[in-house]
Amino acid sequence: MDQWTWTVLKTFLADYRTDLFHLCNLWKVLVLAVGGLFLLKIYSTLTLGICKDKRDLRGKTVIITGGNTGIGKETAMELARRHARVILACRNQEKAKLASDDIVSLTGNKNVKIMKLDLSSQKSVRKFAEEFKRTNDRLDILINNAAVFALRERTLTVDGYETTFATNHLGHFLLTNLLLDLLKKSAPSRIINVSSESHRLGTIRFDNLNSERSYVSDIAYSHTKLANILFTRELAKRLARTGVTTYSLHPGLVCTDIFRHYFGVRKFLVNLVISMYGKTALQGAQTTVFLAVKPGIESFSGSYFSDCKVVGTSAKAMDMKIAQKLWEVSEEMTRL
Repeated sequence: MDQWTWTVLKTFLADYRTDLFHLCNLWKVLVLAVGGLFLLKIYSTLTLGICKDKRDLRGKTVIITGGNTGIGKETAMELARRHARVILACRNQEKAKLASDDIVSLTGNKNVKIMKLDLSSQKSVRKFAEEFKRTNDRLDILINNAAVFALRERTLTVDGYETTFATNHLGHFLLTNLLLDLLKKSAPSRIINVSSESHRLGTIRFDNLNSERSYVSDIAYSHTKLANILFTRELAKRLARTGVTTYSLHPGLVCTDIFRHYFGVRKFLVNLVISMYGKTALQGAQTTVFLAVKPGIESFSGSYFSDCKVVGTSAKAMDMKIAQKLWEVSEEMTRL
């Protein structure tokens, strides 16, 4: 064998060994990845919080914002099964009517009503609160569930505020405050704010509440979920000794249409992950239901829950100076 042939052969064998080495390592990575995902699935299944309390809510009145779909609808379904009087406070009345009919059909509870509420409009919030107080003499549970997520572009509401912040925080802030007198009258009563673990990515910048300096759709959502927790903590402080308690929660990664504004590869990947490891809407509703029905949790007012138990938050979500200032700024923005 001449020198040239031997050199070519050695080079080929070296490349082959290198390729084989990389191929083996690739398989190891794939096996570890699949194994890790499998263990993650087992862990998420074993740690799934389920509300086992079957407390009857006969004679209790509940408002659920965004109760026509996803977690809100499943929450309404579970509370209707416990004989509560359920008000679906929704923007889309056609979808709300379909949801109401479905809940009545499946639970046998005919005391499920719908009312018009557009949280992005302060006029709509005030009209809803006025009508509700005029036609109801009690409110036992207020569930601030509705939210918008991942709006592709920054848009402003009729009141001139960025839509995500206006809907997810300001709308619920205003609604809750307008209904506080009735909640106090009906005490012991509860306020439940649906937040998210994405609050850890959020910040409260008072010079950017309307995303006027920068707007990233997912992060704008995270800012509002942080605001939900801070609102809950400040509200708990202000409601001490009134008989009204308040809680925030993370429902989990849930298979709902909240990701409908995603598109392309991003939408495909998110749907893939959620389909493999996400909760169903019914599973996602469990912590909300738990906070609505579980007796003896009053001492945890202001706390943050996930999978039916108290969990920790980010340090930013525990800053009571920011919580107080956010309250004061929100009062100004809603003209309370």
